[in-house]
Amino acid sequence: MPEPLLIAFWIWLAGLLLALLRWGWAARVLIGAGAVIALAGALAALPHGGSGILSLPIAFAGQVVRLHYSPEALWLMGFGLLPAALAVWLCSPVRAARAGWLAGAALSLLGALGVYGVQDGYSFLIAWELMSLGGAVMILSERLSPQSGAAALYMLALLETGAVAILLALLLLARSGGASLEFAGFLAGAQSMFGGLRLAVGLLLLMGFGAKLGLLPFYEWFPGAYAAGSGASGAIMSGVVLNAAFFALSRALVDWLPGGSGSWLFGLGATVTVIGVLSAILAVLYAFQQDDWRRLLAFSSAENAGIAVTALGASLIFREDGHIELAGLAWTVALLHLAGHSLAKGGLFLCADGVYGAGGDYRIAQRGWLRSAGLAFGIGALFAAMSLAAMPPQIGFASEWLTFQTLFQGFHLSGLGGRLTLALAGAGLALTAAVALATFAKLMGIGLLGAGVQGGADEAPQQRIAARYGWSALLLGLSVLIAAAGLPIWLRALDDADVAQFGVHSAQAMSSGWLLVPLTSSFAFISPSKLVIAMPLLAIVPLLLALNLRRHAIRRTRVWYGGMHEDALRSATTSLTFANAMRVFYSFIYRPTLDTARAHRAVAYFIRKLEFDHAVADIFGPLLFTPLRRAVWRLAGRLRSLQSGDLNLYLAFIGALLIIILALTLR
Repeated sequence: MPEPLLIAFWIWLAGLLLALLRWGWAARVLIGAGAVIALAGALAALPHGGSGILSLPIAFAGQVVRLHYSPEALWLMGFGLLPAALAVWLCSPVRAARAGWLAGAALSLLGALGVYGVQDGYSFLIAWELMSLGGAVMILSERLSPQSGAAALYMLALLETGAVAILLALLLLARSGGASLEFAGFLAGAQSMFGGLRLAVGLLLLMGFGAKLGLLPFYEWFPGAYAAGSGASGAIMSGVVLNAAFFALSRALVDWLPGGSGSWLFGLGATVTVIGVLSAILAVLYAFQQDDWRRLLAFSSAENAGIAVTALGASLIFREDGHIELAGLAWTVALLHLAGHSLAKGGLFLCADGVYGAGGDYRIAQRGWLRSAGLAFGIGALFAAMSLAAMPPQIGFASEWLTFQTLFQGFHLSGLGGRLTLALAGAGLALTAAVALATFAKLMGIGLLGAGVQGGADEAPQQRIAARYGWSALLLGLSVLIAAAGLPIWLRALDDADVAQFGVHSAQAMSSGWLLVPLTSSFAFISPSKLVIAMPLLAIVPLLLALNLRRHAIRRTRVWYGGMHEDALRSATTSLTFANAMRVFYSFIYRPTLDTARAHRAVAYFIRKLEFDHAVADIFGPLLFTPLRRAVWRLAGRLRSLQSGDLNLYLAFIGALLIIILALTLR
């Protein structure tokens, strides 16, 4: 185990204790410093990963806790820790909640550290629950929404559903592997299963880890939970925590389940691919309709998790068909995508906190933010939004381009089912990329570039966005660009991971000089490194035109407004109007609702107040979760008699239980 990670563990534990004692400033320094130390340790241990297994003097159910960090774990953890460190140091914008928020952040980081490294089921489940608990503590301590309690409970209910699925899968693997919850024995246990049971275990693992990744139907807890907390909470939950969930899913499907041919493996790979694509499509469609920074970015996190899961499913399909190098390519692309997503999403979540600190809310509205935020804030937000919109030369563009190139190589598969699955997945991700581009054009255009309207509800803010948010956004934005430009170098850090998982050098074959290639340059190639140089050169032409305009007078006039005098407040583009066309076109998915309420004076002609409300309906909430909740309430009502307080009834229950135990013993 890399020594800095052990140091970070003790620092985070100390920070947690200080936060519980309400020594917020000291806890803030310690937890942030621990994140930086862990980041340095993860980078230093790459590309080979941890050199051995560390046994801690702690045991659960007689099982000693052992830690080992593979290269892919260090990769995902490292990219998630940079925005986490900045989020902790900036802290929650709600000053009164900072001590509780820091305790939640420490719990999340400690849980993630365990998920990345523990080697047995007992410790893993404890670490997994710590991550969930930490997120709930952060949300409940801030209470930035009137529905904070309901949102946190909804999140925990769905995450616990996933935890039960994980527990069942671990028990099945342990039972087949000698009744031990050591991860090292899971592969042998899975090999002794028949194909149908392996598929069932794989689906349980997909359901369990997908609950935290935001795969359908679980993505519906994302907007409520994220919108109940701050951008700092979102930066941690969509970075190091989301990456930990994907690492757990990848380890489960690639390490614990056997490879080779088999209809069960193809069925699992196709299911993972389809669920990943559908999750990405639905999440980005709902992201486009949001008018709150946190809700939009929350759905976007589920979308990007869906893209990574799609690549993981493609890896399983290639592996089943014997194309090991393509399987390694798809798996590596998933790791690249989540690495870039962590940096970009963390940057925009911190920008959201900057907007909240200056304006008092998280609405996406024209309020002239870039005019008051400074150059650092604007550049950082632009680079992060470009990456999430898959615009060159950012790392989000490179990873999504590699994802498409990987799916396009489905023609190598021998079966029609596999070729068709990957072709349709490529079409689905093309739709996702198009809507994501529109989503972040909306966020940048309306949320930041919009000039604001004097005298209206969206009047230009009087306060400036704090400089600390600008510098943090700039650091993460530049990190996104550097990650893209240096990809031919950074890929070498994953080569040992590819060799360990698949026995091939897929990561090494993904670069040719400064070109990125999907294993061979004869199929396709791109170079973000060269685009970083070429794209500024292409900007010379419009810059020269802009300089030429200085020699001519610029005429400004009002736009045509139907022959009437333009009302700037009424004609300004809002988040609702920008997304209206898509909402109408996909109304069969959104099922939009529009409600208008009028308050009159004496007669109906004189309106005192007009309230307009719009919403889009959830898909799985009314159809799945609400009926389940009602069923639980009905069952609870029928079982209420068991808590009547009648001592004779309780004694009868105990007697019946003893008779059952005796009968089972004497059999």
